[in-house]
Parts: sequence; structure tokens; C-alpha cells
Amino acid sequence: MARIKGALATRKRRKKILKLAKGYFGAKSKLFKTAKEAVMKSGNYAYIGRKQKKRDFRRLWITRISAACKLNGINYSSFINGLNKAGIAVNRKMLADLAVNDPNGFATLVKAAKKALDK
Repeated sequence: MARIKGALATRKRRKKILKLAKGYFGAKSKLFKTAKEAVMKSGNYAYIGRKQKKRDFRRLWITRISAACKLNGINYSSFINGLNKAGIAVNRKMLADLAVNDPNGFATLVKAAKKALDK
């Protein structure tokens, strides 16, 4: 019986890792062992980065909303509280977009929030 050593599968597996490591500096893109370590590390960074991206955008939106609120004479927390009391459900991404691109529409929301707070 012939001895099967699995060279084809091994080559395929190594090529896959080296393809993922393409563009890395020095030995990290050439040698399998170091490439494998670099690809594993970069996978971890990518996983963490996908979570951080969500946090970073939320922080950006809140900063933009807060700046627009200050221009309209209200602070961020009071504005959000007023929107909740008024029953206006708009997410922060859309609020930030309104604050930047449609200041008059945002001012209308601020008025609604202030009115709900006064009740």
C-alpha cells in the first residue's frame, strides 16, 4: 500500500496563510511560521477593531449632537431626556446627521425637547 503524506493539503494550507500575510514586512510575508503568527495577531486586532469602530462612531455622533445642542441653548443630556419624554425616537446617527446637514430641522427637535421638559 502506498504511503500518503498529505503534501497537497499542507501546501494548500500554507499558501492560504501566506496569501493572507501578503504585504507584511520582512519575514512575516515570506516564512510560514512567522506569517502564521502575524496573521493570527492581525485577526485578533481586526476582531477588536470591529467592536471599537462601533464605540468610536457613537462617541463621534454624541459629540456632534452635543455641539449642536449648545448652539441651541440646551445641553446634550437634557436634549436626549426631552426627546424621550416627547416620545421622539430618533437614533444618534440620524440626530448627528441632522445636526450637521440640517440645522433648522435639528432646531425644531430641540424646541420639541424643551417643550416636553417644561411640562
